[in-house]
Amino acid sequence: MPADDPRAEAEEPPLHDVVAVGNALVDVLARTDDVALDRLGLAKGTMELVDAVRSQTIFDGMGPTVEASGGSAANTAAGVAALGGRAAFLGRVADDALGRTFTHDIRAAGVTFDPVPAPLDGADTVTGHCLVLVTPDAERTMATHLGVASDFDSVDVHDGHVASARVLYLEGYLWERESAKAAMRRAIDAAHGADAAVALSLSDPACVGRHRREFLELIEEDVDLLFANEDEIRLLFGDGTSFEAAVARVEDSGILAALTRGARGAMVVTPTGAIEVPAAPVAEVVDTTGAGDLFAAGFLAGITHGHTPDDAARLGALCAAEVISHVGARPQDDLAALAAAAGLAID
Repeated sequence: MPADDPRAEAEEPPLHDVVAVGNALVDVLARTDDVALDRLGLAKGTMELVDAVRSQTIFDGMGPTVEASGGSAANTAAGVAALGGRAAFLGRVADDALGRTFTHDIRAAGVTFDPVPAPLDGADTVTGHCLVLVTPDAERTMATHLGVASDFDSVDVHDGHVASARVLYLEGYLWERESAKAAMRRAIDAAHGADAAVALSLSDPACVGRHRREFLELIEEDVDLLFANEDEIRLLFGDGTSFEAAVARVEDSGILAALTRGARGAMVVTPTGAIEVPAAPVAEVVDTTGAGDLFAAGFLAGITHGHTPDDAARLGALCAAEVISHVGARPQDDLAALAAAAGLAID
């Protein structure tokens, strides 16, 4: 399969363009400032995994909040659907109010989601949630209590969905528990068996730091398409690695990669060279939550519908610009209309 065209020329299109696997989370967002972050003991711009007690302490220190369904891979699936693509999501929720909210919202976004909700069994059985604190510079700091999302295992892998996909998209955040790793490897095997491409998002520098060796092995053996930001890709290849050196390493790997660089746009790396793609203009950056997720959505929607890698990256940049123009990690404007106006619509 060509690395820059995952099954785009299939004679009979599969049921789903993208099947995304990740943590099913409900975001709880609030505006804050640097002083409050210091008081709460949070490192600005990072994602910290917290237990239920720590999550409650942080929540108690937040201002007025807004709830919105989130989760990195789920946001990507919602973005693919918003562009007119066909997406499914695999993740675990509890049979609680947050779980029902998440299920309703992702289905309403046009994404296939057929969970087996975890029955309530004590205070620890809750749907995962992410406390998102947004500072005036639009930077987001996250404290995530995974709840039952961290118990994702093989029972949550819908082989039929995976086998029907052009691309299996894996969220690096989920690579935290052995049961989840085993389930994701099962999904990878199912994707390979169906001749689907496998995409991996590195998700977060801290995640790369914890799983660097395993991620490198996945990239060498199983991954066709890699998503990362500048910090993540540099860390993947060593703390002192320059971005340029990391790009060269990706080129040598022979895979297709989309590397985001914030306001500097993105670098698409192919086996034949690297292509710079500028960021899409945005009137005001309000909240960067979901920027990488929606970039991945645009890129995946484009690459599975015949776009060249650079046009797929332009579509990704357009989607990222939309989501950072408002609070929340899911699109609010009509992405399909924006794509059409830019000459980047998918068929």
